[in-house]
Amino acid sequence: MPARIAVLASGGGTNLQALLDVPDAPYDVVGVLSDNAEAHALVRAQQHGITTEVVSPRDDLDRGGWDARVAEVLTGWRPDWVVCAGFMRVLGSHVLEAFPSRIVNTHPALLPSFPGAHGVRDALDYGVRITGCTVHLVDAGVDTGPILDQRAVAVLPQDDEESLHERIKVEERAMLVDIVLQLCAHGCSVDGRKVTIP
Repeated sequence: MPARIAVLASGGGTNLQALLDVPDAPYDVVGVLSDNAEAHALVRAQQHGITTEVVSPRDDLDRGGWDARVAEVLTGWRPDWVVCAGFMRVLGSHVLEAFPSRIVNTHPALLPSFPGAHGVRDALDYGVRITGCTVHLVDAGVDTGPILDQRAVAVLPQDDEESLHERIKVEERAMLVDIVLQLCAHGCSVDGRKVTIP
């Protein structure tokens, strides 16, 4: 039976599209949730007949109420894995407790360097010659969870934030798909900060 995947996305949905484009995928994307009603990720999901839901922080919800509503929606979809694919909100205790060590996130930098919303810009401003992307499990911090995989991307002399981010996204999409395939096939075990996929 295919694994059940729920995807959280805030923007264009290119990571979601990469997951949807896998031929004969051993998973079904059972729902896509966004904090942004204008997210193109929702359109991509609807074009594939996938259930969508918007839980906006503007819906008169405080942070705890928003998190509880997200947990409620996700729990209803019964996912084996939750994938944050360009999701720009920090998940709280309701979601984390509902899916312990089963939430995956991507980040456009080599963590623990340059966490947060501006990883590409921060790496450029710092003057690094190598940056990249990370896939990690989500914990209560901001981009602090145990690392599943990382890929390096060289910073070119002519790079600006947009050009560098576009090259990082190529690696990020491929890595996310690879990790999701492995997790669906084998799961993982977590020992402190060490994650093992059998």
